[in-house]
Amino acid sequence: MQISSQRLQAIDALRGLVILIMMVDHVRETFYLHHQVPDPMLIADTDKSLFLSRVLAHLCAPVFILLTGLSAYLYQAKNNLVMTREFLLKRGLFLIFLELVVINFAWTGSFPPDVIYLQVIWAIGLSMLALAALVGLPRKILWTISLVIIFGHNLLDQVSFENIPILQNLWMILHERGWIEFGEFIRFRTSYPVLPWIGVITLGYCIGTVAFRQNRNAGQRNLILLNFGLCSIGLFLVLRWINMYGDQAWIVMPTITETIMSFVNLTKYPPSLLFILWNVSIGLLLFVLLQKFETKSWIKPLIIFGSVPMFFYIVHLYVLKALYLIAVHIFGTNQGEYFGVNHVATLWFIAIILSMLLYPLMLKFSDFKHRNKHIALLKYF
Repeated sequence: MQISSQRLQAIDALRGLVILIMMVDHVRETFYLHHQVPDPMLIADTDKSLFLSRVLAHLCAPVFILLTGLSAYLYQAKNNLVMTREFLLKRGLFLIFLELVVINFAWTGSFPPDVIYLQVIWAIGLSMLALAALVGLPRKILWTISLVIIFGHNLLDQVSFENIPILQNLWMILHERGWIEFGEFIRFRTSYPVLPWIGVITLGYCIGTVAFRQNRNAGQRNLILLNFGLCSIGLFLVLRWINMYGDQAWIVMPTITETIMSFVNLTKYPPSLLFILWNVSIGLLLFVLLQKFETKSWIKPLIIFGSVPMFFYIVHLYVLKALYLIAVHIFGTNQGEYFGVNHVATLWFIAIILSMLLYPLMLKFSDFKHRNKHIALLKYF
């Protein structure tokens, strides 16, 4: 039982870390809209501090979805295949509902909406539905499915079904970022095409089958995860250096700093092979590191934030929306059509202050969730 507890603490700590990094990016999307950031970024037109903040935020979705797959394996280890599928199906559908109704309103502030943004929670939800269908397959087949998707999906980048609207709409959900329109009434923005994320969530589950078997001790588990992470980084460096496949090419820039920026300037929408390799490797190495510190008092806030990820996600979006509306009411739109701040450092300052202010609420909700495990709905938050 002790190993299980440690596993959960390390997972929660890593979730908490990426959630806080994510909030910096969401503060940017609230108070820095006058500096748009394309994907991948334009090196010459992007401030270095903004570039760094965005690259750090790239860690969030891959790590969160990888941990979702790993958590599904740990859930199955305590229950059975039928219960695991049922949990994945229910939670996946619940996340899709939250994205379409609750979270989309936090972003747009309009109801009924003109546009529904299909973003990361939608992608996690659909990925969970896909994993629910896959978990009963033999491990070798699961590994094959995961790796074929991750390594092969960039071969589909030029595929299009523009002349077949039904297939094109499905393709935009799976692999191509775009707009799905239903007459003049509503449009869907497929911000997170889901096919690569299905590969990532399945990878997390597969890693769980290797690293988290019952007969593994902590040292063996960490060695396996460390090897996975280092091999992923090594493969990323080789593929990125030869510049042949897996993302847009990097180029030598006028300065060393800009050249490094070009090297790590990866495509997120949809996530390229190199994007996945780099961020998954960092996530695994962070997981190993956090396990070594999970008994330290300073790591408790990360564990608390990570233990209530969906609650925090919803709350912080609505808080940011309210703050933006208040700022516009008081100061007006000082950056063209937007209200915004002038420096990236201010974004980090806002995120840090909000984290401190929201922590007591997260602590209380985490305690409430722990004391009321019989309330099934709380498992989804």
